[in-house]
Amino acid sequence: MPLILIDASGWLFRAYHALPPLTDPQGEPTGAVFGMLNMLQRLQKDYPKAPIVVIFDAPGPTFRDEIYAEYKANRDATPEDLKAQFPKIVELVEALGLPLVAVPGVEADDVVGSYARAAAAAGDEVMIVTRDKDLAQLVTPRVTLFDTMKQRHLDPAGVAEKYGVPPERIVDYLMLIGDTSDNIPGVPLVGPKTAAKWLQKYGSLDAIVADAAELPGKAGSNLRDCVGQFPMTRELATIRVDVPLPRALDALEPHAADRDKLAGLYRRWGFRRQLDALLGRAPEATAAPPARAVGAAALVAASAEEAPPLAQTTCVRDEAALAALVEALSAAELICVDTETDSLDAVRARLVGLSFAVSPGHAWYVPVGHDYAGAPAQLPLARVKERLGPLLADATRPKLGQNLKYDLNVLVHNGFQLAGIAHDTLLESYVLDAAGNRHDMDSMAERYLHYRTIRFEEVAGKGRAQLSFNQVPVEHAAPYSGEDADITLRLHRHLHPALAKVEALARVYRDIEMPLLPVLAKMERDGVKVDAKLLGHISGELAERMEVLQRQAWQAAGSEFNLGSPKQLQAILYDQLALPVLGKTPKGDPSTAESVLEELALQHPLPRLILDWRSLAKLRSTYADNLPRQINPETGRIHTNYHQAVAATGRLSSSDPNLQNIPARTAEGRRIRQAFVAEAGNALLSIDYSQIELRLVAHLSGDARLQDAFHRRLDVHRATAAEVAGIAPQDVTPEQRRAAKVVNFGLIYGMSAFGLARQLGIPRGAAQDYIDRFFARYTGVQRYIEATRLQARQRGYVETLYGRRLYLPDIRARNGARRQYAERTAINAPLQGTAADLIKRAMIDLAQWLPGNAPRLRMILQVHDELVFEGPKDELMTQGPIIARRMCTVRALRVPLAAEWGVADNWDAAHSVSQGTVSSAD
Repeated sequence: MPLILIDASGWLFRAYHALPPLTDPQGEPTGAVFGMLNMLQRLQKDYPKAPIVVIFDAPGPTFRDEIYAEYKANRDATPEDLKAQFPKIVELVEALGLPLVAVPGVEADDVVGSYARAAAAAGDEVMIVTRDKDLAQLVTPRVTLFDTMKQRHLDPAGVAEKYGVPPERIVDYLMLIGDTSDNIPGVPLVGPKTAAKWLQKYGSLDAIVADAAELPGKAGSNLRDCVGQFPMTRELATIRVDVPLPRALDALEPHAADRDKLAGLYRRWGFRRQLDALLGRAPEATAAPPARAVGAAALVAASAEEAPPLAQTTCVRDEAALAALVEALSAAELICVDTETDSLDAVRARLVGLSFAVSPGHAWYVPVGHDYAGAPAQLPLARVKERLGPLLADATRPKLGQNLKYDLNVLVHNGFQLAGIAHDTLLESYVLDAAGNRHDMDSMAERYLHYRTIRFEEVAGKGRAQLSFNQVPVEHAAPYSGEDADITLRLHRHLHPALAKVEALARVYRDIEMPLLPVLAKMERDGVKVDAKLLGHISGELAERMEVLQRQAWQAAGSEFNLGSPKQLQAILYDQLALPVLGKTPKGDPSTAESVLEELALQHPLPRLILDWRSLAKLRSTYADNLPRQINPETGRIHTNYHQAVAATGRLSSSDPNLQNIPARTAEGRRIRQAFVAEAGNALLSIDYSQIELRLVAHLSGDARLQDAFHRRLDVHRATAAEVAGIAPQDVTPEQRRAAKVVNFGLIYGMSAFGLARQLGIPRGAAQDYIDRFFARYTGVQRYIEATRLQARQRGYVETLYGRRLYLPDIRARNGARRQYAERTAINAPLQGTAADLIKRAMIDLAQWLPGNAPRLRMILQVHDELVFEGPKDELMTQGPIIARRMCTVRALRVPLAAEWGVADNWDAAHSVSQGTVSSAD
C-alpha cells in the first residue's frame, strides 16, 4: 500500500469553490469539513492499510516571500467561512487518528515533496492527493498524483500527456507560463501550448535560452527580455525536497479513531449519515450532506425517523389478487399511485405496470405490459382498467403521487382517468424549500427517511445495455415499483405536516401548485403545432448567416480556425491576439465562456463575432434542426414538458423543447417563433403581462412617483428618464429612454455601477451618477431594497405576496461574494416569484373558466409572463380582451396590472402585433 500524502491546503481551497455552502444546525459553515471527511473516508475505504498523512500550510511567511515580495500578492484573502472551518478540520483529522503536519517557514508543497522524496528513497510507493500542477514535478515511477475530484491518477506518462512535458521539465514549464495563482511571472504571450512546444523541441529551458536569438515573433522577443528573471522564478517554482521534517516516516502510522469524539463531532455538525454509520445504524459510511439550518430540513427533521424496509409487495397477476387490491383501495383514506412505463415521454409512453400503497409497509404491483421472452402471465390491461379505472376516476377518493403530472398523462394516454389529485410529494418538498433540496424521490428518501431506495439501474442495468421497463423481469419490477409507492406515502406523512406548520406555505401548495398540476398536464397533452418545412428553411438561413459571421471572424483573427473549438479559440485569443486572460477553466486553461467573451468584446471585435455565431449555432441545433424530430407522430404536435419544481423563484421551466430560451428580442429568435403555428382553421392568441415586475416594484415599494406613472399610463421608461434627467418627458431622447430601461430592470436586481457602465457603454463614474440620481428621485424603491435586505438577514428568507418562500443560507455568509449574491437574490426573488404566482393563479382561473365560456379555445403555451391560446380566429378576437382582463384582475395591486393581446396564425405575429392593451383599471 502507498504512503498517501494529502496536500490539504491546496485541496481545500479548490474544493471550497466546488462544494455547496453547507451549514451545521447552528448555522456555522461546514462545507469544507464535509468535503474533507468525504475524501478521507473514501481513501480509507479504497486503501484500508495505507498510512495517510494530512499536510497543511503553517501560518506566517515562507522563504518564497523573502525571495519575491509579490509572491501570492494577487490572491484574495482566505474566505472567512473557510477560515472558520480550519479548527473543525483539525479536530476531525485528530479524531480520525491521522497524522497532521505543518512546518513553519515552508509551504505544504515542500513538506509533501520532502516526505515523498524520503519515502521513495526508502523504496516505498507514494500517492500525493492534490490538484496542484506544481506538484507534478515530484512524479517518478514511485510517486504519483491523485485528483480525488476527478478520480484521476498521474504517473510520469500521465504528466507528459496532460502538460506536454515530463515531470523533470515541469519547473521549466512553470517558469515559461508563469503561475497566476502564486503570482509567479512568466513570459508574456507564452501559454501552455507554446511552452510545451518549445520544451519538446529544445529539451530544457536552458537550451531554449541558449537559442533565444533564433526564436521568432513577439513571444521570442519577450523570452529574451525575461531571461534575467529566470533564476528567481526557478527558485519560486521549485518544490524543496530537503525540508527538516518534524516526524520521521516510521512515526506517520495512523492511530485508532476516537469513536466517542467522532460521534460528538458528527452530532454537533449535523452529519447524520456518518453518525449512523459510526454507531452501526447504517449499512455503509456513505456521506450525505449535513442538515441545513433553515428550510424543509428544519421543519421536517424533528419528526423524521428512519424508514424500515418495505415488508411486502403483492404482485397482482390473477383475479383474486385484483379483487383484494380493489377492496383495499376502496377502503383507503388516501391512495398512493405510481406508474411504470417504457418511455419518459408521458404522452407517448405505454403502460407497463401500476403500483399502489395505502399504509406503510405494504404495496401492490399490477404488471400489465412486461413482454420479454418467458414473461409470466399478466392480467389484461382492459380487465385492469375495468376494475381499477372507476377508483382512479373517482374524485371523492384522494390520490397521492411523486411527480403525479407524469402519471396523470401516462394514465390518460393509456385510457384511464385520474381524478381526486390531492397531494404530490415532489411539490410538497419544492414548496417547503425550493432551492435547498433535490426533490426526486431517491434524494428525499435519503434526506428525510434515512433510507436508500432501489435504484432504476439496479433492476434495468446501465448504459447501452439498460432495459426498458417492459423488459425488466416481473420479480424485480414488483419490489422496485412497490417501494416507489410505499416510500412516496411515507414521505407524504413527513412532508405534509411540515407544510401545515407554516400556513403561508400550505396556501401556496394548496391554492397554487396542486391546482396547477392538472392544468399543466392538459397543456402538455394538447401540445402545439410547428411547421417543420418552415424550420428547414430557417435552418438554411441560419447556416448562411453563420457562414458570414465565420468569414468575418477569420478576417478579425487574421487566420482561419474552427469557431466551435474552444481550444483553437483559446490559441487565437490569447496566444495570437494576446488578449488578457480574464478567467480560467477548471483545468486552468484560459476561458472562452460567454461572460469572458462579453468582457473581451470591449477590447476586440472577434469575441462579439464568436458570441453572435454561438447564438445562431444554438438556435439552429436546438430549435431549427431539433424541433421537427420532437413532433409526436400520433398528434403531429410538439408536447413540451413543464417543470413546476425547478426554478427557485417559483417560475415554470420547460424542456423538450425548452420554450423559455427562445429569444424574443432577436430577429433569429422571432423566426423560430414563426414556426409555432395554429392548426388549419385556427389562430393563436398571445397575452403578455406588461412590465409586471416593475409594477410589482411600485406595489411593494409604495414609491409615489413610480405608482403615479403607472396610474397615468405613462411610458415608465420615458418617465424615469425624464425624472432622472430633470427634463420634460417629450424631450427624452431614444438613448435616454434606453438607459432608463436598463436602469429600471437592472437596479432593482442589484446591478452595480460597473454592470450599468458595461451595459450602456459609459464610464463607471457616469453610471454611478445615474444610479445616485435614480434613487434620489425614487426614494421609495431605495427604502424597499434596503428593508428587504435587512428582513432577509433577520429571517433567513424572503417571501412573495402569496407567501412562497426562498431561503437564503448565504445571507449571513462571511464570504463577501456569496453574501452579496444572496442579497441580490433577496431583492429579485419576491418580484419574480410574485410574477410567477400571479400567472399561475391566472392559468388556474382560466382552466376553470374556458370549458363553460369558450370551450373551443385551448391554453397551449406558457412562457415567462405570456400565455398562448389556440382556437377559431373569430372567437379568439372576441374572447381575447375578456381573457386578458381576467389575467389582470387575478389580484388587486396598488397599481393596475396590464396585458397586451394579439391574434395571428403564428406565435411571433400574435406576440408582436398587438390588437390591444387591457388594464385592471378599465
